Amino acid sequence: MLKKPLTELLQDLDQEMLRLGYTEGSMNFYRRRWQMLLKFTQERGETYYSERLGIEFVEQHFSILEKDFDRTLSQKETQELRIIRMIGDFQLHHTVLRRYYKHKEILTDPYFIEISNRFKQYCTDQDYSKVTTNHYVKQSARFMDYLSSQAVTDCREMSLALINSYIKTLAGYTYKTVEQNICSLRAFFRFLLETGEVQTDFAAKTPMVQARKQTRIPSVWTTDELNQLITAIDRGSPKGKRDYAIILLACCLGLRCTDIKNLKMENFHWEEKKLVFTQSKTREPLSLPLTPEVGWAVIDYLRYGRPNIDSPYIFVKHMAPFGPFSEDDHLNQLIKRYMELAHLPTLKKRRGMHSLRHTMASLLLEKDTPLSTISDILGHVDTDSTAVYLKVDMKKLKECSLDFDEVACHG
Repeated sequence: MLKKPLTELLQDLDQEMLRLGYTEGSMNFYRRRWQMLLKFTQERGETYYSERLGIEFVEQHFSILEKDFDRTLSQKETQELRIIRMIGDFQLHHTVLRRYYKHKEILTDPYFIEISNRFKQYCTDQDYSKVTTNHYVKQSARFMDYLSSQAVTDCREMSLALINSYIKTLAGYTYKTVEQNICSLRAFFRFLLETGEVQTDFAAKTPMVQARKQTRIPSVWTTDELNQLITAIDRGSPKGKRDYAIILLACCLGLRCTDIKNLKMENFHWEEKKLVFTQSKTREPLSLPLTPEVGWAVIDYLRYGRPNIDSPYIFVKHMAPFGPFSEDDHLNQLIKRYMELAHLPTLKKRRGMHSLRHTMASLLLEKDTPLSTISDILGHVDTDSTAVYLKVDMKKLKECSLDFDEVACHG
């Protein structure tokens, strides 16, 4: 790609940001910074933008040194770095990457909106779970938005080169995130082929790179950390009663966040002391023993904490507008708040709701619970998914290690 002078590059970036719906206030802020950068560039006798030029610009004008980039920056410092990074990314990919903007509606072109709506119906007809459908639709929408940024107005204009260029914009994200995006794209390409929108099988030409679960070690809590987290909850307040019950469901019964949000009164079989529901991810029914601690926590919330609103869901938001949690809400902010109250480090590991599920599995493993039993409790379709928890049990791993002398004797 032919590199453009900084003046032209910023003009193109300006137009793309306007297309994306940046507010007038935001545009004025960016334009002021761009003028400062252009003046800085001219004083240096430079014509083109480079990463080194951007770094020297923020060092001179905002006293943000390169060696400090990896430390926790203030909001103002972060914003100044975003400006130069956005220019560099736009120069490389000719698009504003999704990490730089947040707007509710990703697509604005009527043609792509119609395609997206049809793809959503296609996913529903394929009997994909609601979570999977939402992932596929949102990630395919970001791809179509990328096509718009490249002046592509019809799916028939797609090419492998464009697809590869889009995948390159995902650089810097975790391996799992890239894998999920490619999986979504392949489903989208299959839809386009089956509906006659395109004649090329782009799904077959887009290789699937799998991030094997067995290569990743789950983030788990120690017993002491878990006790500190639970102790930090104010169980006397309505919100605290809700959060306490939610956290117990995750760490004592191993429920997924989506399944917790979807719980209704009909799922609680009080006389049988069982929790019975259909899992959102696998669509498989699951019956779990309702332990006294978890059961009384839910009852305490229903009696003395839950807002009096007409909703079939057990757990609801405690701020107006009252109602169920959104599908995109993973409740991670709930965990982070109590970590801060308990003075637990929030940057040490991934500490979301799913980590509590991991912790429950690893604790069961420590008690010599058979892997097949843990698999049943977690609702895994097979034990291969559960085997990842062997990695967090160092004692069990040491028991599996081979004796070198013994191997040498039999070699």
